[in-house]
Amino acid sequence: MVIWSIPAKDDLKSIHDYIANDSKYYAIKVSQEFIEKSEKLKEFHKIGRIVPEIGDSNIRELFVYSYRLIYEISSEGVEILAVIHGRQEFSDVFDEHRRK
Repeated sequence: MVIWSIPAKDDLKSIHDYIANDSKYYAIKVSQEFIEKSEKLKEFHKIGRIVPEIGDSNIRELFVYSYRLIYEISSEGVEILAVIHGRQEFSDVFDEHRRK
């Protein structure tokens, strides 16, 4: 099972809305790509690399365009924790997500 956390859903909505300012078509396309990548995690939990800033083998990331889809593997499945732009400072954004 793949579950999207509230902060991750908010991230995806923000990305969609930002892209939609220029192109609704590409906003939908990018959002769909995130969903498709996350669905693959149902069967292949470990396809992403370990997040280097954390070093925990259960917290991994997939790259979707210029974004990092951060997820955590547990006995119950996979939880999408955050979607972070590759240029953002990881620790600031990820710590903020953990507080939510």
